[in-house]
Amino acid sequence: MLQAGSRVNIIRPYLKTHFRVTCSVTKPLEILTRHKLTAQEASACFSILSQRLPIDNYLSKPSTSLDAHLRQAHSDIKVPDFCRYRRKQVRDPASCSKESEASRKVMTYGMAVGCGMVSMYCAKTVVHELVSSMGPSADVLALSKVEINLGEEFPEGKCVTMKWRGKPLFVRHRTAEEIDREQKVDISKLRDPQHDSDRVKRPEWLVLIGVCTHLGCVPIANQGDFGGYYCPCHGSHFDCSGRVRKGPAPRNLEVPYYEFPEDDLLVVG
Repeated sequence: MLQAGSRVNIIRPYLKTHFRVTCSVTKPLEILTRHKLTAQEASACFSILSQRLPIDNYLSKPSTSLDAHLRQAHSDIKVPDFCRYRRKQVRDPASCSKESEASRKVMTYGMAVGCGMVSMYCAKTVVHELVSSMGPSADVLALSKVEINLGEEFPEGKCVTMKWRGKPLFVRHRTAEEIDREQKVDISKLRDPQHDSDRVKRPEWLVLIGVCTHLGCVPIANQGDFGGYYCPCHGSHFDCSGRVRKGPAPRNLEVPYYEFPEDDLLVVG
């Protein structure tokens, strides 16, 4: 019995209850008219006011010893309904959402992937237009390449000078004697060693940029001590392969990029 009594003392604070009394306003309030109180009525003011207060029909609310907040119920508050923003599969709170999970994910991921692809395409277009705007214009690109028809107008031994990218371009149709002579040159004796076969794609056609590597002068074709090109400004001599053989020029004449798409067509650039 003593042990039971001690255990009751432990849970006694949680078993203790109290009553909270709230007045139920069933009697409407009255607006007092202006009344001049006498001395006798003034002494009985407290009793007069207490009689007019709505003190009838008290409501009691039992609770535990813990403090509880009293919540007033309001019937005029409208709870917002979010069904407009919910999908049809999840509007019913009693239905299981796992059954429609796959279809909802497919829709969400599909829209995400689609928007991502459209964004990437738009970004690619913007980057392409930006890079294109910073590149050379169409007229500049047209001048970057030159097509030369190698027909009867280019006999052997003839050297033609034309303009390419603002620079003189030498196109020479070499004879068999010139080809044989340039291929037999000992490259160990050259200032800028380079074999003739490394400077031409076809032995009979020599394509050079006509700018001297010394100070940028324009050499003269079929002149000089080696029958190739001669720079009259400072006396540099080049052979029929465009290699420097004499004079202050430090390097050979530059060979541009060119190709032969057809037998009688030369494209430089």
